Amino acid sequence: MFETTQSSRYLPPQEVTAEQAAVEQSLVDTVVASFDKTEDPRLKQLMQSLTRHLHAFIREVRLTEEEWNAAIAFLTAAGHITDDTRQEFILLSDVLGASMQTIAINNQTHKSATEATVFGPFFVTDAPEIPIGGDIAGEAAGQPCWVEGTVTDTEGRAVPGARIEVWEADEDGFYDVQYTDHRVAGRAHLYSDPEGKYAFWGLTPTPYPIPHDGPVGKMLKATGRSPVRASHLHFMVVAEGLRTLVTHIFVEGDPQIDIGDSVFGVKDSLIKRFELQAPGTPAPDGRDLSGRNWARTRFDIVLAPAEV
Repeated sequence: MFETTQSSRYLPPQEVTAEQAAVEQSLVDTVVASFDKTEDPRLKQLMQSLTRHLHAFIREVRLTEEEWNAAIAFLTAAGHITDDTRQEFILLSDVLGASMQTIAINNQTHKSATEATVFGPFFVTDAPEIPIGGDIAGEAAGQPCWVEGTVTDTEGRAVPGARIEVWEADEDGFYDVQYTDHRVAGRAHLYSDPEGKYAFWGLTPTPYPIPHDGPVGKMLKATGRSPVRASHLHFMVVAEGLRTLVTHIFVEGDPQIDIGDSVFGVKDSLIKRFELQAPGTPAPDGRDLSGRNWARTRFDIVLAPAEV
């Protein structure tokens, strides 16, 4: 599908006669006008703008019929591989930066509020609850990591009772839902205490590739792009009267940050220091780590007002 053929090699800009341009523009105008009677004004705006931009792309690159057929085949393959646990279209949106652009538009910066980033395809709604200081890892493999911080608003006031969802891949780069044994590991939710504090044990994040055995993976390979995501830990924080935050934290010093995160999710403010602790170093909660090394990090979360 993405193999380079003689007919699909780079085409230099083509001369388009005034007569041909008029024919093409007439079609654009006709398709745009076909949505004029749309009752929902927002739907009308979306469909007409989509039409203009889609036709502009086709005209700019002088799309060939062979390329059009390849695009249809690509979308068909994305539909076929999508199921209850894999959403290839979200993956496509992610690697094209469309997901991050949508997040940027809908989560505008506000004072000191923590920045948002991509949601990702592996969140589940029924993750178990743990107490503060509990362990989200379950049986997932990886280096133990103590994560702590506070939840405040942009005025510095503590936010008690904030629901904090956390989830991550194991050291092999897989989320629990990618296994077939129905395990629940590497995810949980907890609540901030009356002072806005929270803490839990997780795993030190490691880099992993997004699913790349399907059409999106073939596209990345054909374009010389890596499917690997920078090491990260997911958060979703919900509190009454405040904007829901969906974000990650990333590992300072991870080489993949410089190489490039495959879904463009890294933001400088979200890169945190994960400090390695030597075997035998006492854990913050007195946990027996059986002589293993472990890491710790701090992530203070600041929530924006719901209406900004």
